Amino acid sequence: MIRLTALLWFMASSVSADTVLAARTIPANSTIMPEDVMVNGRTIPGGVSDPREIIGMEARVALYAGRPIRPGDVGFPAVVERNQIIALHYNQHGLLISTEGRALGRAGPGDVIRVMNISSRSTVTAQIGADGAGYVTH
Repeated sequence: MIRLTALLWFMASSVSADTVLAARTIPANSTIMPEDVMVNGRTIPGGVSDPREIIGMEARVALYAGRPIRPGDVGFPAVVERNQIIALHYNQHGLLISTEGRALGRAGPGDVIRVMNISSRSTVTAQIGADGAGYVTH
């Protein structure tokens, strides 16, 4: 019985999954289109397995032709550019403070970047919302 269980486990673990590869060199900050990717029939550890997960996303780094695409290589398209003036919100214990800040990095929704408060010139860490505003993290 132990041998049968081990054999079934081995067969289940040896089933291969596809890995998504870059079909061409994709520069950083480019939107990934369907023609930019291809599926390889073998499993490459750490690679994305479903092209639908990354189509429409933005390359965070240069993706080279024939190399696997990892989840950390892509992200949501940027809604904030470096040096852009954005709304900056701080909300804690019922206190809401809103001001303007200068983004010190490029970011998409959910990314955490440094933002300089224009009024005080202090730098805070903020998570970027889908609306392009920075929400100060604690």
